[in-house]
Amino acid sequence: MLRLAFLFPGQGAQDAGYLRRLPEHAAVRETLHEAAEVLGQDPCGFDQAPALRSTVAVQLGLLIAGVAQARALRAEGVLPDVVAGLSVGAFGAAVACGSLDFADALRLVRLRAQSMERAFEQGYGMLAVSGLRQPTLEQILQGVNASRAGAAAQAWLANLNSASQFVVAGCDEVLEAVRAAARSAGARQVERLDVAVPSHCPLLAPVREELARALGALRLRDAALPYIANTTARALRAAGDIARDLADGVMRPVLWHDTNRLLLELGVRCVVEMPPGQTLGNFTRNLDGQVDSLASDGTSLHSLVLRIRRVREQGELAHGA
Repeated sequence: MLRLAFLFPGQGAQDAGYLRRLPEHAAVRETLHEAAEVLGQDPCGFDQAPALRSTVAVQLGLLIAGVAQARALRAEGVLPDVVAGLSVGAFGAAVACGSLDFADALRLVRLRAQSMERAFEQGYGMLAVSGLRQPTLEQILQGVNASRAGAAAQAWLANLNSASQFVVAGCDEVLEAVRAAARSAGARQVERLDVAVPSHCPLLAPVREELARALGALRLRDAALPYIANTTARALRAAGDIARDLADGVMRPVLWHDTNRLLLELGVRCVVEMPPGQTLGNFTRNLDGQVDSLASDGTSLHSLVLRIRRVREQGELAHGA
């Protein structure tokens, strides 16, 4: 049987109006209402221009958008066989697999984002590098770091998104040095992400400790379906393992390329990306052109449900043949 994965994007995918593009559906309205009750504020402003500069607003908005879309799909009879989320998207994935309550996820993501914002008010960020292989980029980072003392002045490999697409975290000065070196080495594209903190590197160790303490005070459940870990690219079900990944993920590299390889090994042949954007699905499809990649963003719920059903029916027919 063709297997379906829900993918939840991370920070950097946001754009103006993405929450307002969510489908008109009771499950979406209920999710927005629940978020407002828990947070004590209307989340609908999280996708407006001033809020898009806030780490807190962006991370909360992405969580809300992903959970709302997943709930709407579930209400229409579309259930995933496996879930995965990149960076903060992991919290949406943990909700979708039944391990984490949405209200707890909201509080955890708010804590996560506030701690990150306090620690790095300015001068840090992330840089996407496309068109280089990992050994080449690692050699660049080694060379850039060799001339700088102290962890705060280092560059770190933060996201391994594909065989030739990576994200580097660090301070502004070191990211500029990496940008210049990567271009000289023949990188196809090098650009700063719309992220104001150096995620997925050892600089986030204090944030990891805060998250771990908060998660330790909660009671997560064993997952009803596989949750793919950011930090290990392994399929998890045990509550403790998922909690550990959610905490560790803030300071350890995201193994997204390995996540996609595992999804294929698990038999996933259709991925549905929660809003906003379609970058994650493109990574999966680029790894295996036979995978159907469907983006929720910009597609009506009715059309999306029909497309998913059609893909599943075609996959089952092909399997039967």
